[in-house]
Amino acid sequence: MARIKNYETMFIVKPSLAEEETQAQIELVKSNITKNGGEIIECDDMGSRELAYEIDKNKRGYYFVIYFTAPTESILELERNYNINENILRHMFIKFESKKEIAAWTSMKDAAAKKAAKEA
Repeated sequence: MARIKNYETMFIVKPSLAEEETQAQIELVKSNITKNGGEIIECDDMGSRELAYEIDKNKRGYYFVIYFTAPTESILELERNYNINENILRHMFIKFESKKEIAAWTSMKDAAAKKAAKEA
């Protein structure tokens, strides 16, 4: 039986894409998570921001964070999907295991939910 863990993934989409294309990239990542056995708990749309350093001649990027639960085996496939997508500049996964980390994950997820509710 697969072990389900709590994860956070953050990725940066190229700023040169149109808004519809950016949303399509976000939906692609979300569908990859659910196809690989994950369950999306909350999302945090951080919007366009200046990068700390230039990446592939881009000075800005569109940041998006997803809090989700997934089997540990699915992360390798998600990582592969990020790596072959030319529209994603950078990405990272954070796994939360200990009770203290899971409590932090829960509070960040709740903060994202409040932010989304405020914007709606």
